[in-house]
Amino acid sequence: MSQIKEFIKQNEGRFLEDLFALIRIPSVSAQSEHKPDMQRCAEHWREHLLSLGVQTVEIYQTAGNPIVFGHYEKDPSLPTILVYAHYDVMPPEPLELWKSEPFEPEVRDGHIWARGADDDKGQSMIQVKGFETAMALGLVHCNVKFLFEGEEEIGSTHLEQFCREHLEMLRADNIIVSDTSMVSAETPSLTTGLRGLAYWEIEVTGANHDLHSGHFGGAVANPINELCKLIAQVQDKDGRITIPHFYDDVVPLSDEERAMIAKIPFSEEEYKKFLDVDDLFGEVGYHTLERNSCRPSFDVCGIWGGYQGEGAKTVLPSKAYAKVSCRLVANQDHHTVSEAFIKYIEQIAPKYVRVKVTPMHGGEAYLCPIDLPAYQAAEEAIAVAFGKRPLAVRRGGSIPIIAAFERVFGIKTILMGFGLESNAIHSPNENMPLDIFYKGIESVAEFYKIYPKR
Repeated sequence: MSQIKEFIKQNEGRFLEDLFALIRIPSVSAQSEHKPDMQRCAEHWREHLLSLGVQTVEIYQTAGNPIVFGHYEKDPSLPTILVYAHYDVMPPEPLELWKSEPFEPEVRDGHIWARGADDDKGQSMIQVKGFETAMALGLVHCNVKFLFEGEEEIGSTHLEQFCREHLEMLRADNIIVSDTSMVSAETPSLTTGLRGLAYWEIEVTGANHDLHSGHFGGAVANPINELCKLIAQVQDKDGRITIPHFYDDVVPLSDEERAMIAKIPFSEEEYKKFLDVDDLFGEVGYHTLERNSCRPSFDVCGIWGGYQGEGAKTVLPSKAYAKVSCRLVANQDHHTVSEAFIKYIEQIAPKYVRVKVTPMHGGEAYLCPIDLPAYQAAEEAIAVAFGKRPLAVRRGGSIPIIAAFERVFGIKTILMGFGLESNAIHSPNENMPLDIFYKGIESVAEFYKIYPKR
């Protein structure tokens, strides 16, 4: 057993309890009632990082949630790694679908079950415990900075400005992030690309108050009906998005990229079985793994209006709402797409309702070259921990701040994630396998052993 494996084995229980203490703080950034928990979680991280020998750890207040910055300085002449993570989590609702309390972590069937078990408390703790392991064994040969925010799940609203205002304090040679997923437990991977995001809320208004559907139905437009018609026009039967000029900046997939994607182990039948769907739908001409990582998409994330209570109420509602989003790919500017979407909806909206489209958060796509020394160090480290060299793959999710880091700092981010699709992030019964948690810690410790020698 290697020195790193042995240290992790000896400290498994303590590492797990440190994660549980973090998870028990319900730091839900989307819900104002949890505002005090955001501060409490930031303070928890400060104390924990200080306990590991990080010399300087400060909490910076923002107009939103606090930001934690820590700096371990080995030698100013050595390279510097900036570790980014977020301590906020998604709302746990619907609570009735959880098999255990979302903020009281449990270990069952070899998995950690809790909100944040993966996204991103589990993965951020992997980074911190990997650092702790490397520190304890004298394997850290670089300076390490930690940047933990509490607004990633609501768009990292204040982080980019914070980075611009603290440019020198945050300056580094590479950024390391564990907030992405692997192909599978048996097929480790490093994420080389993320999709961008544009997000809107649509409000459709008909009459100035709710109406009796018998007296007015058929004579006055129903906002819910009209909202559904508008949304249906954004995508055609072949899965193509119909917004004018939407695809103008999309770079076609190269033969080399398609060949790399083809190496990923994938069974469409198993995929459908896992999701419990009878068939798949997506843009014609592309494989499922291309559609969900390298091609743009449009989705309705929420829709509501009218009577929602028990029984029947024959009402023609005054208003209807939807939250919709597009996942974007490299070269697509989310501001340009957002403006094009608003203009398109305004053009196709009928005159017998009033339509308002409000842009919400967004971000650019990101691509990471695989010839970076820091990327190759991560590749070697994961190969040691998992016993198999990781594939280089693009993933379909978005972390808008990653592209912002490149804009602000001019450096690349290594996406060293350990999540699995089965971890159910953002959903009830979020989880992380125990063995992945410990292998992730080993990978990070191995990274410090290799970097910056690589």
